[in-house]
Amino acid sequence: MHVRPAQAGDLDVSGRPLHAGVPDLDRFFRPRSVAVVGASDTEGRPNTGITRQLADWAERVGATLHPVHPSRPSVFDIPCSPSVADLPEQVDLAVVLVGDPLPVIEELAEAKARFAVVFASGFAETGPQGEAAQRRLAAAVEQSGLRLLGPNTNLNAFERFRDDLQGPAIALITQSGHQGRPVFALQELGIRLSHWAPTGNEADLESADFLSYFAEQPEVGAIACYLEGLKDGRSFLLAADRAARLGVPVVAVKVGRTETGARTAASHTGKLTGADAVVDAALRQYGVIRVDGLDELQDTAALLARARPPRADGVVVYSISGGTGAHVADLATGSGLSLPVLSEAKQAELHQWIPEYLNVANPVDNGGHPVGDERGRKIIDAILADPAVGVLICPVTGPFPPLSDRLVRDLVDAAEQTDKLVCVVWGSPVGTEPAYREVLLGSSRVATFRTVGNCLTAVRAHLAHHRFAAAYRSPFDEAPRTLSPSYRKAQALMQPGRQLSEHAAKQLLRAYGIRVPREQLVTSAAAAVRAAGLVGYPVVMKASGARIAHKTELGLVKIGLSSASQVRDAYRELTDIARYEDVALDGVLVCQMVEQGVEMVVGVAHDDLFGPTVTVGLGGVLVEVLRDTAVGVPPFGEEQARDMLAGLRGRALLDGVRGRPAADLDALVEVVLRVQRMALELGDQLAELDINPLMVLPQGQGAVALDALAVCR
Repeated sequence: MHVRPAQAGDLDVSGRPLHAGVPDLDRFFRPRSVAVVGASDTEGRPNTGITRQLADWAERVGATLHPVHPSRPSVFDIPCSPSVADLPEQVDLAVVLVGDPLPVIEELAEAKARFAVVFASGFAETGPQGEAAQRRLAAAVEQSGLRLLGPNTNLNAFERFRDDLQGPAIALITQSGHQGRPVFALQELGIRLSHWAPTGNEADLESADFLSYFAEQPEVGAIACYLEGLKDGRSFLLAADRAARLGVPVVAVKVGRTETGARTAASHTGKLTGADAVVDAALRQYGVIRVDGLDELQDTAALLARARPPRADGVVVYSISGGTGAHVADLATGSGLSLPVLSEAKQAELHQWIPEYLNVANPVDNGGHPVGDERGRKIIDAILADPAVGVLICPVTGPFPPLSDRLVRDLVDAAEQTDKLVCVVWGSPVGTEPAYREVLLGSSRVATFRTVGNCLTAVRAHLAHHRFAAAYRSPFDEAPRTLSPSYRKAQALMQPGRQLSEHAAKQLLRAYGIRVPREQLVTSAAAAVRAAGLVGYPVVMKASGARIAHKTELGLVKIGLSSASQVRDAYRELTDIARYEDVALDGVLVCQMVEQGVEMVVGVAHDDLFGPTVTVGLGGVLVEVLRDTAVGVPPFGEEQARDMLAGLRGRALLDGVRGRPAADLDALVEVVLRVQRMALELGDQLAELDINPLMVLPQGQGAVALDALAVCR
């Protein structure tokens, strides 16, 4: 069935927007008039330096500057207004330099200013009192109609960007100004930057707003982010979805991988960092490339901004040293890159210029001497002409003039003549050599790195981004927009604030078309015997009650019962244990015994940032031992569900191992999608769902939920 792409105003079944609005930030970055509230020209005062920088910036962007101060006739010889109310014109942007910004925000609202920036700290980053102050500020902004950057932000948006650089630019989003400095410094290496958004505490404007805006700017080739927390997870995903639709790569450092990092980030920005496994899955789902270091952020964003789409995924390592080539090839293979063996014909061609005793299968070792004459360029051209090759990586471990000079010149010249990616790793610790500073950095076609690790990270991200972009289908376009008939059936089963019994939880699964075993709930031994005859021996018997979470540990599960006497005895034993443990029962389940298959777990949990999430992984006891699970953030489609399964370490179990048949992967995917539908429709009512084990039967036989736990909100 064709689904119309999500449009502005569309809602999903939970009433949340399916389309990200793009704030009009043109007048923030290119205002016609700027007010500086608290302006100063008294030397030695902090506000003086800020006012001076803003005056310079306003002149560069062609804006009129209006200083505001109650007791100064002028600032830097510019006439000064005593108050916001006395401004000579409506301003596009007001920069607030006073300690208590709240009264000024109210005045700016009266003056109908469009944007404001608040530098002051002492808000959510400081604790409960600061959080309360930030809530008051956010409420005032919401009522005012203006948009606010900050508080606890800085001057990064008003930096001097080089205007002599060409090509696609990097747009930068940071929640800590200093963490953006390394990316900003890329301009010194000839890489263009177009914008910098220092979002601070995000009382109003947030990272997602700038991400949506930057993705639509024609000069932006990639967006680099340093994120300490997300104000709203779904808003960020909607913005990431917009970038993915437009094919704009997003590279992010997201702190909070560890408990220590999460604590520190919260104290800095006052936002939730989110469970990192969920954050990681959510970013990956929408094509956001997550890196760990600022150096990786620099190099990966620079490559993605400037490199053309790859012609092939094959990577060739080319060097003048067999040892260097072998080492880099090992690292490249270990990082997941494909290093194809060059064809016999291509190897024979290369041996025209490279001695026969040297390896040219990939990595290609030229032995050194061919670099010094015309053979060097012929080797490079021959490698790049191979249709299986999309990327050439040449590590130069150190300068060795004149050979290194000629090598990099040949690489630069070859890069100008090809549409394939040429990468050079300049390993010299000095970095002042003309071959590096002038030739390599002077080329817009060669991607130059200082470390092998960063090169491989960037190349892997480059290839992955373009594979992702070519196949991307927005999950929001496929998200359900009307409630299913299953939802109405489920409503009758929900018990707010309570955990459901296994029997009730399985009824919930049935409502959404998820298969459960043949079973009956009984309240007597005689009824248990009759049920076993109907279900079919052998059977499993389990105590069923709303307060039972771990039946096996309490001895409340009996398996492999094959006679009426065993069933009677099991019933009595289960009810005796329940009385002894003071566990209330709604009965005993007599269940079909399902043995052959792969035990999986599928569940729903609620994340503070992203709302309901779906987890799938190896089930049974393995879920706690191996913790081999993957997470998806609804909405997602079938391909993303399959990607979740592909990322499991134990994925091979589903394909069949040690003579076991392959599991019914299609049935497992269908269960994941049905559970996702539950998560979307019951997200505000279902706190937790755990299907464990879900027995995935051999191919073509389906999947059966053998046990289930559900907790209502």
